[in-house]
Amino acid sequence: MIVITQNNVTEERIGEIVQHIERAGVQAHVSRGTDRTVIGIIGKAEPTLAEHLRQMKGVENVIKISKSYKLASRDFHPDDTVIEIKGVKIGGEHLAIMGGPCAVETPEQIDEIARLVKAAGGQILRGGAFKPRTGPYSFQGIGVEGLAMMAEAGRKHGLLTITEVMTPEYVDICCEYADILQVGTRNMQNFDLLRKLGTVKTPVLLKRGFSATYDEFLNAAEYILAGGNPNVMLCERGIRTFETYTRNTLDLSAIPVLQSLSHLPVISDPSHGTGRRELVEPMSKASVAAGANGLIIEMHTDPDNSMTGDGVQSLFPDQFANLLKELEQLGKLVGRRFDTPKEPAEYFNTWIK
Repeated sequence: MIVITQNNVTEERIGEIVQHIERAGVQAHVSRGTDRTVIGIIGKAEPTLAEHLRQMKGVENVIKISKSYKLASRDFHPDDTVIEIKGVKIGGEHLAIMGGPCAVETPEQIDEIARLVKAAGGQILRGGAFKPRTGPYSFQGIGVEGLAMMAEAGRKHGLLTITEVMTPEYVDICCEYADILQVGTRNMQNFDLLRKLGTVKTPVLLKRGFSATYDEFLNAAEYILAGGNPNVMLCERGIRTFETYTRNTLDLSAIPVLQSLSHLPVISDPSHGTGRRELVEPMSKASVAAGANGLIIEMHTDPDNSMTGDGVQSLFPDQFANLLKELEQLGKLVGRRFDTPKEPAEYFNTWIK
């Protein structure tokens, strides 16, 4: 359940309410909003606790919550969560753009792509060092060496970095190199991994499982939040349906639905969501129009020869740059804005499609 305080309640009084809750053997999570404070109660409380709290000075209401995900729920945290990493804000009115290749291949490849992502106005460099693949003979990534390559490219060009982590054992090493850790669709319910991610403070981009319901998705996020890591982003990356023309079916309705159910930032992945280059641009725009807090887009300088074989869904650098220009204009119409200035257009002059 949650305790909603009155507008003029003091910090001292909030502390007394929290102490009363904790004496009952349950946890209290305080969320301070613009108008009032919400205190979430985690654990099995005695029925009498609600009545006692209602009678306390400074308490406006006590509401029971039936959702299995408490910390991820907007009931517990009415205001949007905004995650700030080295000056880049993700959530609320901010539009975060993550761009880069499916996988890190060489130092030269990731350095050039980082340069182009920065030039287009992106804030975050994406790239996989460890790649979960359906087939055991497919390219699996180059490992820790790739993490170091991407971290260096990010530092050189002033970009944050995001990379996928696949096992609990690699969480700590990935935290050393990356600013954001990504949990892929196949690992959304890898509960050992989620628990480990709850013990670190590095922000996590949690991708929706390709057969997961909203409830299952938010409960997966709850594992990380319950472990003590509040920096979680939700990513809609397409679900599996009967349609075979596209790689997946990008569920655009998930964006407003998740934002109504949860306070966590919602990111859209139109690259995996469609699997087709010509669909990435319109679905990116549709995602922003639907209210997405950010996009994670594949971009490659030579997608035809991508080592992962996913080049068909990767944008060329000029397509990526043009898309971001249009998204900047679209964002103004739907209350989303970029936070980083774009570099001169000369950055693109050395790249030949």
